[in-house]
Amino acid sequence: MPTPSLPPLAVRRLTLRDLTACADLSEDRGWPREEHKWGLLLTAGKGYGIDDPDGGLVSACVVTEYGPQQHPDLAAIGMVLVAERHARQGIGRHLMRHIISAMGTTPLTLHATPNGRPLYEELGFKVTGRAEMMRGHFTPGGPEPKVVTRAATAEDLPAILRLDEEVFGADRTPVITRLPAFADRLRVAEEGGRLIGYAAAWPNMETHVVGPLIARDTQTAKALIASLAAHTDRPLRTDIDVRHEELLAWAKERGLASVAFNAVMTYGITELPGDWTRRFAPLTVAAG
Repeated sequence: MPTPSLPPLAVRRLTLRDLTACADLSEDRGWPREEHKWGLLLTAGKGYGIDDPDGGLVSACVVTEYGPQQHPDLAAIGMVLVAERHARQGIGRHLMRHIISAMGTTPLTLHATPNGRPLYEELGFKVTGRAEMMRGHFTPGGPEPKVVTRAATAEDLPAILRLDEEVFGADRTPVITRLPAFADRLRVAEEGGRLIGYAAAWPNMETHVVGPLIARDTQTAKALIASLAAHTDRPLRTDIDVRHEELLAWAKERGLASVAFNAVMTYGITELPGDWTRRFAPLTVAAG
């Protein structure tokens, strides 16, 4: 039987009190519950949702803003979900239009699955890149990258923030300062006492997600991934910009397999700010 039409859809802000409902919605659509990630996104970003009269959420998404609080330089949209029983009724379109309107002139970005891409294109988003999702147990081997890495300390945070803003193209302080508590591992790469890269590994269900991955060059990125892999028995998962062909080939040689491709899309700008040559992987595709 068809699902009865919903009454007018009121979009409201979500808070940490909605974390379980968000995880339930993920599970409803066949996604992992990812409560740890939802917790970060709902505190560092802004959650938006539509309540189901029968309980729970009809739809949800999260917007993470970067740059000045009053006039963000960029906002990433992620975790756009509609309950299966209410799918194909225009609810996702309604929620996205609300977000676009609420963000005004702020440029937007998102990672789109093949299923989601047509909706975002209809709303005016343009494809500006691609990311390849990789997953698997890392197998050491081959020449060791000649880059020094070590565990990050509290004293490294100012330098991490400076490097991140330079490479990402916008200030991500509210997100990056949460990394020491959110991630299981946070490592930096140095040369001559100067920070040339950093990366985190954070728990997501049975995997460790490598991200963000910011590095001066491919050798530095390899060294950071290898150092993170050395401290976990879990499979690694990461989403690498497809322009980093050498890193992708190396990751596949080391045991990571291609899982899927997502389109990187933007709205209001023709390309992402910052330096893509040093931006290898996002913190999470939901937050850019």
